[in-house]
Amino acid sequence: MPLSRFTSRDIAQLASERGIVAKISGTTVWRWLNEDAIKPWQYRSWIFPRDPDFQEKAGRVLDLYHGMWEGHFLGRDEYVISTDEKTSIQARNRKHITVPPNPGQSIRVEHEYKREGALAYLAAWDVRQAKIFGCFEPSTGIEPFERLVEQVMNQDTYKFAKRVFWVMDNGSSHRGDKCIKRLIKKWPTIVPVHLPIHASWLNQIEIYFSIVERKVLTPNDFSSLEEVKERLLEFQKTYEKLAKPFEWKFTRKDLEKLMEKINPKIERLACCA
Repeated sequence: MPLSRFTSRDIAQLASERGIVAKISGTTVWRWLNEDAIKPWQYRSWIFPRDPDFQEKAGRVLDLYHGMWEGHFLGRDEYVISTDEKTSIQARNRKHITVPPNPGQSIRVEHEYKREGALAYLAAWDVRQAKIFGCFEPSTGIEPFERLVEQVMNQDTYKFAKRVFWVMDNGSSHRGDKCIKRLIKKWPTIVPVHLPIHASWLNQIEIYFSIVERKVLTPNDFSSLEEVKERLLEFQKTYEKLAKPFEWKFTRKDLEKLMEKINPKIERLACCA
C-alpha cells in the first residue's frame, strides 16, 4: 500500500484483500499487535552510533557523572561542567496580545507574529554542584564559546580548582584536538572531554535546555531579543535556587547492554553500505 505509516484499520483491510483472513476488524488487529508491542503507526528519529570509539568515549562521560575519572574518585576540588549552545532562539512578537487562561479556556496565542531577531544561548551546567552559567551571542563560534568558558573559569570556585572537566559535543565551536589545545593553553586546569559523535543524549546540559524550552520559550511570545535575554537570565536565577544535580541512572553496564543490542545492526548497515 502507498503508506508510510499504518493504522490497525489499514492492516485489517490489507489482510482481507490478500485473503489472509476472510474478515477481521481493526480492533482485533490492534489487540494482536498490542500483545507483541508492535506499533506500526509510530516512529521516532534515530541516529545509529557511527563513532568507532563510541563506547570508550561514552564510558568516560558516564564515569564523570558518577564522580569517577580513570578509575579514581574525583576530589572535592574537582568539577564537572556540561556545556553546549542552544541556537537560533527567536523573538516572536505576536500580532495580537496573548489571552490569559480563563475557566474552561486555555491560554490563547496569536498564530501570526513578527520576527524580532534571533540569538544563541550558550550555557554551562555544573553537574555536581547544580549551578548554571549562561551568556548570549548573535551566533555560535569559537570566540563566543571561549567567552562562556572565561565566564565560568573566572569564578573563584573553578579558578583555583585542581581540575575542571568540560563535557562537550563535537560542534564546530569546540571540535577536536585544536579545541583541546586552545582550552588547555588558556586554562591549564581544564580537562576537555568530547562526547562520541551523535551522542547529545549523553550531555546533561541538554536536560536543562529541554526545561528552558518548556518553561521559558513555549509559547514564544516576546516583543524583542532583550526581553528574551531578561527572561532567560531571570529563569537561570530562579532555577538555580531550586536545582539539584540530575539523577543520572545510565551507567557503564547499561552502555554495555545498549552496545550489545545495536552492534549487530551497525554491522548489518556496514555490510549493506
